[in-house]
Amino acid sequence: MSFCKEQAAISRVMAFLQDWDQGSKVVRSRMLSDFINQHSGKTGPELELEFAQAASLFLARLTSWLRLTYMTGTYLDQQLQAIGVFLSAASNHHFLIEFLEVGGVLTLLEILGQKQSREEIQAEALKLLQTVANAGRKYKELICESYGVRVIAECLALSKTEESQDQARFLLESLAHGNPKYQNQVYKGLIALLPCTSPKAQQLALQTLRIAQVIVKTAHPSIVEPLLNLLRSLHLEVQYEAIELIRELMHYEVRPALLKGLVALLKPSREGINKPQILNVPVMQKLNESLPVFVQQAAAAKAIGILARESPEFMEELINLRVVHHLLCAMGNQDHADSQREASLALEYFVRIFPVVEEHVKKAMGESLFELFLDNSEVLYMKMDVIQADILASNKINITGVHEVSE
Repeated sequence: MSFCKEQAAISRVMAFLQDWDQGSKVVRSRMLSDFINQHSGKTGPELELEFAQAASLFLARLTSWLRLTYMTGTYLDQQLQAIGVFLSAASNHHFLIEFLEVGGVLTLLEILGQKQSREEIQAEALKLLQTVANAGRKYKELICESYGVRVIAECLALSKTEESQDQARFLLESLAHGNPKYQNQVYKGLIALLPCTSPKAQQLALQTLRIAQVIVKTAHPSIVEPLLNLLRSLHLEVQYEAIELIRELMHYEVRPALLKGLVALLKPSREGINKPQILNVPVMQKLNESLPVFVQQAAAAKAIGILARESPEFMEELINLRVVHHLLCAMGNQDHADSQREASLALEYFVRIFPVVEEHVKKAMGESLFELFLDNSEVLYMKMDVIQADILASNKINITGVHEVSE
């Protein structure tokens, strides 16, 4: 660049910075909009060329205004987008360092933690944190050291829009990868998300846990209870992800606790099924079927059926936990058709694989009902009368010591 051109570029940049320094909020908003439209997607060297090797002077002004105004939300979305132009630029390392040196990560996390922050603002802050995390291990560690996992997890739990929820999920997944010092912190943060009240957040947490589980290589015992509780969800996508995670965890040390818990859910405690007297009125009977304890019972039976199909080893463990007894009890639950159907489908696998199970079940059901069961287990619940259902619900089957699988 010739000396004259260089001087002209410097004069143009100085005039731009002077306009920024003296401009009102409205003027700055217009300048931000122009900057974002004109420079998005440019590389670091291109930005430096545009600003006569003084791009850092504008970035410094952006970060200063952000720290001064982020609590009031003044044009916050534009500020974050403009900073994103610098941080997402190729060959941007010096911009990233400058942003971090002025406490950029802490500012972004504080934005996420503010209750008054709009969802679109949170999404922009999460994108910037994702850019920081993608820069390498030490940057992921910086986010985690700043209590970022907790803040990001809370943002995921409380967000109402899919964009901010997805961005939070992607960020947590990124923090789990290539971050051995804090991967367990991310893993436990995801477990802590499971009891939240947002079905979408639960679904995303479960999906990310399946990825994190492979990374940490060991399952924490605290995952068992909240995971089994998610089988109560009325949202099928949450139930699906919960069962998929249970399948993954069959290869970890929590398997015995999960299998025991699944079997126990087949026979709900009386506390879980006590209903207000009004629910006994004929017009209210259908409300029984939505009781979470019955939804959980059906989901547990479904999970057991899936596990039974996958491994005879799982089946043997389940039989020793009296799963046959509990499945028959669930088949006798006339308050919830799904429980009866799922339990019947699961039991069929045990009957067809283990002759000893077939013998006991046939004796418990009686010849005629057993024939109907073998003919079509899925619709057996519609062919049972009240007496047959009561017999199944009160069965005393106890099979132990099963070691051989029939061909």
